[in-house]
Parts: sequence; structure tokens; C-alpha cells
Amino acid sequence: MLDGIKIEDLLFIDIETVSGEPEFEKNSPKLQELWEKKSNYFRDDDETASDVYARAGIYSEFGKVVCISTGVIVRIGGEKHFKVKSYYGHDEKKLLAEFGEMLDRFCSKPTKNLCAHNGKEFDFPYIARRMLINGLKLPKALDIAGKKPWEIKFVDTMELWKFGDYKNYTSLALLCEVFNIQTPKDDIDGSMVGHVYWQENDVERIAIYCEKDILATAQLFLRYKGEDLIPQENMERVSN
Repeated sequence: MLDGIKIEDLLFIDIETVSGEPEFEKNSPKLQELWEKKSNYFRDDDETASDVYARAGIYSEFGKVVCISTGVIVRIGGEKHFKVKSYYGHDEKKLLAEFGEMLDRFCSKPTKNLCAHNGKEFDFPYIARRMLINGLKLPKALDIAGKKPWEIKFVDTMELWKFGDYKNYTSLALLCEVFNIQTPKDDIDGSMVGHVYWQENDVERIAIYCEKDILATAQLFLRYKGEDLIPQENMERVSN
């Protein structure tokens, strides 16, 4: 399967999400009630719905997208380069709309695919759901209702690693370690994104962290194909 996918045809994607409000009590009474019910399935007996509200960001009904980072591999002078562009900010509808327009342009050719780590379970459906909640039309690549499996343009580096085994989750960090993929030492991790967004108001910092993840995903895919990695210095950030 991987021999039939050209690395230049992949758009690597990663998203960062946070809770819809900075605090549980900022939500409407109805949403508070619904979060009470939702969180009841995973919170401990001594925890309240407010105590676990930081986890709301992983649920598209209670969270929002604050950054979508995208990247493509290009060859320049026979050497691989990675061009990165992020859509981020406080206006979720605006960043989703801009991403959607770009996605339709990128996927205009039938050979193009989207690639993310755990994208089928998280990134792709989360983006699609938030687009609908914001009243946006889905890009063709995300509008998968009624499509046959081979018509869906999703490549998932976590799913590829399973080889049909669906019993466990393997993190991107673990796979980078076992494949000897160097990743920059970050000053934040995924558990800190909500704090950086709501308390520090630093979306730029979140975008930089997100961009490092898509480079790692691209490097992992190259390992799967048995190809040389992209030199760290060949990552180019395209400004908004």
C-alpha cells in the first residue's frame, strides 16, 4: 500500500484543541448539565464535573479548535524539505474556513491524501464536527458520508502501525523513540495547551508546538516507507 503513495501527495495535519470556555461555570446551564452527564463516565467518585473540565477540549461538542498545522514534503535539488503552514487564533470559524478553502484546493487532484497520527479517531472527525457546528460547509475530503472505504482520503500513521491489531494505542512520541526520530525538546506538551491558551493567551506558542508534531508525523511516515528523513534545518514555516 505505501509504495503506491507518493510523499509529495500527502498533507500532514495535526490539531490543538481546548475547552470551549476557560471555566466550567462559564458554560450555559444546559451545557453544564450535559457535561455533568458526559464526564460521569470517566471522572472519579470524589471529582466534580468542574474538576475534570480541562478534559472537555478532547470532545468536539464541548471544545474548540485553536490551531490546525499542515505540512507538505517537497524536493528541492534532490533533498527533502518540509513546508509548514498553521491556521490558528481565537476565531475558530475563521481558521476553520481558511483551512477548508486550502483543503479543497489541495485535494483537487485524486492522488492527494490527508495524513495524521490517530487522525481517523481524532483530528479528521473533530475538524468536521466543529465545521458543522460553526455553520461551515465541509470540504470534499472531509465529507465522507456514503463513501466507500477506498474513496476516503485518510492516511493514519497510528492505524498503519497496528497491522490489523486494534487492541492498543501507540503514541507518536513512543514511535519516534523506537524509530530513532529526533524531535525538538518542547517547553509544553499536550496536557498544557489549555493552560497556555486560556491563562497565557499564547496561541503562537501552541502553533509552534503543533508544527513540531506534524514534522514528527511526516518523519514517521518516511520511516514506514524506508526513506531518508527530512533534515531538521529543512523545515520551513510559511507565514499566514
